[in-house]
Amino acid sequence: QVQLVESGGGLVQPGGSLRLSCAASGFSFSTYAMSWYRQAPGKERELVARISSDSINTNYADSVKGRFAISRDNAKNTVYLQMNSLKPEDTAVYYCSYYQPPRDYWGQGTQVTVSS
Repeated sequence: QVQLVESGGGLVQPGGSLRLSCAASGFSFSTYAMSWYRQAPGKERELVARISSDSINTNYADSVKGRFAISRDNAKNTVYLQMNSLKPEDTAVYYCSYYQPPRDYWGQGTQVTVSS
């Protein structure tokens, strides 16, 4: 069955960095675009970044452009989110996801807290 397992979250000071990882299994990882979403308390889940199956195309939310970078290693079935210059407003649970018709698949999420 499909599994998406996020890791790498934690507590970091403003201006700091974290790298999230999402290990995928149970599907043909290299053929699907992958995404990172986040959900802050009391807010809707929002798309943070997306990467095409071949890594050629990436897209970012305006709020993270220039600070976050999504990448993937198809040999390791893993997608990454490098987060730099973190701000308190980046605090959220971060989820990796992909869409295989007719549904989205989600990991369990990893908490990122940016606070001094």
